[in-house]
Amino acid sequence: MIPQSLRALLDETDGRRECEWADRRVWLAREAWGELAVCLQGAQVLHFLPASEATPAEGSLPYAPTPARAGTPEVMGEGEEALVPGGWLWVTPTPQALPGAIRGGIPLCWPWFADERGADESPDRSGPMHGPARKAQWRLDAVDEHEGGVELHLSPTERLHSQLVPRAVIQANARRLHVELITEHVGETPVKLSGALHSYLAVADSFACRLTGLAGARYLDKLAGFAEREQQGELAVRGGLDRIYHSNAEVVLDDGNRRLRVARQGSDSAVVWHPGEAPPDDTSPAAARRFLCVESANTRLDPVWLVPGAQHLLGTTLSCEADS
Repeated sequence: MIPQSLRALLDETDGRRECEWADRRVWLAREAWGELAVCLQGAQVLHFLPASEATPAEGSLPYAPTPARAGTPEVMGEGEEALVPGGWLWVTPTPQALPGAIRGGIPLCWPWFADERGADESPDRSGPMHGPARKAQWRLDAVDEHEGGVELHLSPTERLHSQLVPRAVIQANARRLHVELITEHVGETPVKLSGALHSYLAVADSFACRLTGLAGARYLDKLAGFAEREQQGELAVRGGLDRIYHSNAEVVLDDGNRRLRVARQGSDSAVVWHPGEAPPDDTSPAAARRFLCVESANTRLDPVWLVPGAQHLLGTTLSCEADS
């Protein structure tokens, strides 16, 4: 579920190209396997749509707009751009102006998660929420064929940490989307690292979603002062929540229309977040009812002490349960 202006750029794409959207460089692919949109600010995946969920059509493009695209888009709020259904990820219809970050897709939170600034090198530990990577400019180092789809390699254009160097790998094909955030320690002293792949998953209604796979897991409830609790059965989303589950199990998100499997690598923290009826300033309550964040993360529950010469891979893999 993406803004109508980004949908229009994808509809004009035949193959692969770079262009401008929301004053940012974006890389687009529209091929036989599906669609992918990546913003070079933050190496952020904005959109993924496998061909199995698109409508076949004649002509040079692999598929035409779905009926939902061709009809009347969904208007989220007064003065907002329309959000167009389609795809596994959600992007706000009112993205912040630069140098702000775009809410939605899969932002990279690095080298710390939230305000857990173990790797913050500023004198007073006043670095930005979720670290500098999501607002930084990244370069596209390579685009390769991969399992009937595409593989992208990206790195920051400037140094973001004196001892840590990140790179991102994005793989997409007709069956799955996989994102890796790889950190290499090139310094001389150990560094406490945290982070997240802050996935905004598109849903029919946030407050009608159910998550399975976390039963019995302990979690920290951030809305209750980080109180520790245990998940009883499946998680039914009925309002705002912000929880860090101590679990490395796969999770299945069921919104009534799609069962999306979320697998994680290098992560013993699963973060589940939704702002409820009080979303951030860059998103209206109506637009916010169309996403739920299920994140692969390293948090205070499983921080990574990275030693010189070592690497850490944090990954997330999205696939439809029927295709897994």
